[in-house]
Amino acid sequence: MAQAKVFSFDRRFAEERPLTGWRGSGCIFFSHCNLLCMYCQNWEINHRGDGAPISDMKLAELFLSAQEMGCHCIDLVTPTHIVPNIVSALEIAARRGLRLPLVYNCGGYEGLEAVQLLDGVIDIYLPDFKYMDGKVAAELSSGAADYPERAAEAIREMHRQVGDLVVDENGLALRGLIVRHLILPDNLGGTDQFVRWVARELSPYTVVNLMGQYWPAYQAPRHPSLKRRITLAEYHRAFAWAHEAGLKRLYTPDWPIRRS
Repeated sequence: MAQAKVFSFDRRFAEERPLTGWRGSGCIFFSHCNLLCMYCQNWEINHRGDGAPISDMKLAELFLSAQEMGCHCIDLVTPTHIVPNIVSALEIAARRGLRLPLVYNCGGYEGLEAVQLLDGVIDIYLPDFKYMDGKVAAELSSGAADYPERAAEAIREMHRQVGDLVVDENGLALRGLIVRHLILPDNLGGTDQFVRWVARELSPYTVVNLMGQYWPAYQAPRHPSLKRRITLAEYHRAFAWAHEAGLKRLYTPDWPIRRS
């Protein structure tokens, strides 16, 4: 089995507050990605593949280091292509006392069978649902014309496994699903369709993070729509669509966390 390639490991506070709390998540950035978006904000990691290979034993040690640092969870970023390594490392770490929730932080372009094999392994799923239109997906993400179908079936399975997000008395995530959707200029991602899909196919109580931080990274300036940030009107319109769809748990940075 090939080794996993890791770009970085550190305590991170940039994820959603139910994951980072006040002690951060133990964030492991894996090199490479199966989408290769033209606007990738981490293109050095995902496209160029910066990082170094590590053994499953060393990966297990990173898991345990996150626990020793007091992190609230282990955040596995772009794990899709190295699931066997993660499972192997998890088995090693569990025998040595690992107790932290495991977060599967992915782009949504997952094989259904692979996600099914993770049933009982992953505590918290954190997928993107980037596009509702296959033609847009093919243009912006390395020809992934089947992205909407693959993401939909994978995220349904994730929700079946772990359900809506469950938090403890401090507001920290214990188990469940958080779906991210990056708001793109000119509604390229189909945000209006996305929020209706979540309410209809998952649950109105699914935690959804409508992200407004798009900026024209990597090759985005070559695209007529992607060469600008979204407007404030586009951002507010996305939330209006979500409310109209009946979503009850939209993530915002003021998510209540009570430090114990």
